[in-house]
Amino acid sequence: MDTATPAVTVALHDGASVIASSGQVDARRHGELLLPAVDRVLAEAGVNLDAVTGVVVGVGPGPYTGLRVGLVTAATFGSALAVPVHGICTLDGLAYAAGQGGLEGSFAVATDARRKEVYWARYEDARTRTGDPAVDRPADIAEALAGLPVAGQGAVLYPEAFPDARGPEHVAAGALAALAAERLAAGQELLEPQPLYLRRPDAQVPKNYKVVTPK
Repeated sequence: MDTATPAVTVALHDGASVIASSGQVDARRHGELLLPAVDRVLAEAGVNLDAVTGVVVGVGPGPYTGLRVGLVTAATFGSALAVPVHGICTLDGLAYAAGQGGLEGSFAVATDARRKEVYWARYEDARTRTGDPAVDRPADIAEALAGLPVAGQGAVLYPEAFPDARGPEHVAAGALAALAAERLAAGQELLEPQPLYLRRPDAQVPKNYKVVTPK
């Protein structure tokens, strides 16, 4: 599952292929849409939740609130079912899906970070990220990514900075699961299911409280 972008996406994977999947784009309803999506996917596959042997969740980068919906839900399932919970960088899942869609060679991935910024990373190919994910204004990285195709919603939102926009626009849980299965089969360690924020949340505890004393 992944809720790090406006897409609320869930898939069931048997280790070889995607059995069932669901995806809805709504940046304000992650909490409302995720569990019904899980129910739909399980119903479509004809299995119960207790058949799940592991959980893969996108760890972002992504906005604070939406990202935590998926992570908390994944952790809850893992605890209730006593199964492992694995993290995957959301940008890696999007890059993998772009490769499945035919994108070859070097490219970048960019998702909407709000505040007129994008979360982004550069890839040698669909499976190989070069460097850590970052958050920047599109104009500040346009020169560094000049000439490269850029997959994801960030490219669509800022065509002046990323003129060679490619699909997919949003991540799909099926791609996350397929990438995780591939890495696990190769003996690679996956990420801990901890949020990759890259910046502080909008809502913060106020500083310098005003002291009010009763008269």
